[in-house]
Amino acid sequence: MLWVMLAVAVWQPAAGEDTRQGIFYPSFRTLEVTLGSNRYVPPVISLHDASDRIVIAFDELSEQRRYMRYSLTHCDARWQPEGLVESEFLDGFNEGVVDDYDYSQATLTHYVHYNIKIPNEHIRITQPGNYLLRVYDESEPEVTLLQARFGVADFTAGIEMGISSRTDIDTNRSHQQLSVTVDIDKLDVKDPFNDLTVVVGQNGRVDNEVILSTPQRINGSRLIYEHLRPLIFKGGNEYRRFDTASTSYPGIGVEEITSGNDGYDMVLATDYPRNDIQYLYDRTQHGRFLVREVSAGNSDTQADYVRVHFALEMSELLGKSVFLDGDFTNRRLEPWTRMVYNRSTRRYENTLLLKQGAYNYQYLVFPEGGTVGSTAEVEGDFYETSNEYVVRVYHRPRGSRFDRLVGVSQLTMDEN
Repeated sequence: MLWVMLAVAVWQPAAGEDTRQGIFYPSFRTLEVTLGSNRYVPPVISLHDASDRIVIAFDELSEQRRYMRYSLTHCDARWQPEGLVESEFLDGFNEGVVDDYDYSQATLTHYVHYNIKIPNEHIRITQPGNYLLRVYDESEPEVTLLQARFGVADFTAGIEMGISSRTDIDTNRSHQQLSVTVDIDKLDVKDPFNDLTVVVGQNGRVDNEVILSTPQRINGSRLIYEHLRPLIFKGGNEYRRFDTASTSYPGIGVEEITSGNDGYDMVLATDYPRNDIQYLYDRTQHGRFLVREVSAGNSDTQADYVRVHFALEMSELLGKSVFLDGDFTNRRLEPWTRMVYNRSTRRYENTLLLKQGAYNYQYLVFPEGGTVGSTAEVEGDFYETSNEYVVRVYHRPRGSRFDRLVGVSQLTMDEN
């Protein structure tokens, strides 16, 4: 049995700090950040739509409620704190109480489920941009328990996207190339070559995000970003998936279920490399997960926690590490997301305590000291893969002290 222990992070709002979404205290689990109840779009609310809400949900494995608070930090396009005074981006106090909670019901693992909704009657956001929400215990405000990312946009920039497998380095082989056009007709942009930042992400990953600061050319109010090497992405493969919604019978990808007084164990079917087999289309959710218990009226509090056993059978990749990738890992490279090679079974193995539901995942390979993951060694790279791309556009007007999020667009390869 492998239990995951996470390091406790101390809040230090300085340039270069870790502002990635994540959990830093071992008793917390299942961090979700969504636009209302829609988990299939980026967590970005409109500055001008009073009905929009960001919902941040998480659990603590405990039988008692914890007294917690939260605060917001305005970040630049690269998610670094900009040092703004709170009154520059908020109307109200920059501190909220985590008072929306409920206890788990009829589960072997006891937990408390929490929700935070932004904006609310205490915290109202007045400026667009990237926001980092930090949760901390009332008794230890300097210690970060978890943190979540979301965006607020004014949608003054228009964005057009295109995806092609006919790339500048190969055609219908292993890559996909994006073209992006940003219309700034409604923006007062003095210097299009220096005042805008375009960020492009693939399937929610943060390791291979691309940041563009200069368009290739300008046509009137339209900034064109095309035939740029950074906009060529490796195709990867469709995400793998498993379903643990039932503890009575194995769901998709589950080979065996056992139970005891200390909970459930679900052994997933052994995975194998897919880099040398033919591409097979499978409609997945690009790394997302959905908490679900098959017979529950409310899965948020009635879904149990189960030990999920992963196994990837292949030869050891010397000098490289294999990590689990998906929203359930918060896309972080941590000891608990790393697959450990077992030479006796010739498999990479890991066990995680996860809430019941439907999960997408894949294996990323990182070289020693590397920060960008590779899909080639395990998943393969295929031009047909139905990847999802998100483009965010930021504007820092001349004399301004912060990056404004002015546009967000999402496009999937099979919708192109």
